[in-house]
Amino acid sequence: MALAKPAKILSVKDQIADQIRSDIIAGDLAPNTKLNEKELAERFGLSRGPIRDVILQLTKEGLLISKNNCGASVNSVLEPKLQKLMINLRRNIEVYAIEQVKDSMTDEDFAELDNILADLQDAFEREDFTEVTKLDISFHNAIVYKAGGDELVNIWYPYVMRMRLNYKRVATGRQCVDEHRAIADAMRNGDTAQAIKALKANIK
Repeated sequence: MALAKPAKILSVKDQIADQIRSDIIAGDLAPNTKLNEKELAERFGLSRGPIRDVILQLTKEGLLISKNNCGASVNSVLEPKLQKLMINLRRNIEVYAIEQVKDSMTDEDFAELDNILADLQDAFEREDFTEVTKLDISFHNAIVYKAGGDELVNIWYPYVMRMRLNYKRVATGRQCVDEHRAIADAMRNGDTAQAIKALKANIK
């Protein structure tokens, strides 16, 4: 999303994973819905092999759950106590990330965050809450990746996807965008304590 970076070309499997991921975020695939490999293969015009790879990927992300002899299904909604635990774990990782990047963020990094926020505002205005969710995750992902690369992202990402926050809790797009802008502005100003405060206010 940053102007300074070329668009990433997704493989066919990544495109399919993104579509199923979007279906889950949008609620088109409800919790506990079983996935049928044959039907998915027909839907996307592929053999069942690549579909199995996609299911494995989404299982690792926490969106799906696979059981022996039962196939894969959309993971269930977290109980309130587990949701609270998941929020705390995610916060801890992102606080760590902000602390790690405090002296290494570049103008290009901040431009990337600004571009994501502009897209986030646009998605809210279109009431595309699936895209809102994905852009929200992209904003946090950019910071986590800057702090620890793929290794830290791979630890953090399943917590985010498992939470699947309901972004309709925000009355207006301005509130959500302002929450994220407060994080970016504090980081830009070198105020790590304020950035962490804004982060904790956003992840709830």
